[in-house]
Amino acid sequence: MKLVDILPLENIKIPINGKTKKAIITELVALIAESNPHINHKIVLQSIIGREKIMSTGIGKGIAIPHGKSRGISQIAAAFGIVPDGVDFEAVDGQPVYLFFMLVAPEGPAGPHLRCLSMISRLLNIESFRQSLINASSPEEALHIIDEGEREFLK
Repeated sequence: MKLVDILPLENIKIPINGKTKKAIITELVALIAESNPHINHKIVLQSIIGREKIMSTGIGKGIAIPHGKSRGISQIAAAFGIVPDGVDFEAVDGQPVYLFFMLVAPEGPAGPHLRCLSMISRLLNIESFRQSLINASSPEEALHIIDEGEREFLK
């Protein structure tokens, strides 16, 4: 499964308007809900916020990957957004976060969910990929960078 298969253009927001952890998570869940009208928005939001309370998904290097499994969704879905000036997301390195990938999966087997998290992490570990995304000025440009990144770096 490729990220571009679960990340439609309408689930990408540049810039994200939220400036707090809860506001950003709410905004990303809303993107997923808008493109997946069958999901239970409130249950998914509670799942992601609950997961975040356990441990911050701000993994460092300007990246956060809020994620979780929820009974409020029937298939894996993703959203992506950028906060150009960065925000405090309680990242492990204490630095501001600019890039936000959200991943929500249905409850059940963890395989697809973990494979997507792994793919996101591997791509974002590449400095040039991160910088290209931070500099993306539109959802179309960001989706193109993600697509090219998967093709080039994950052969």
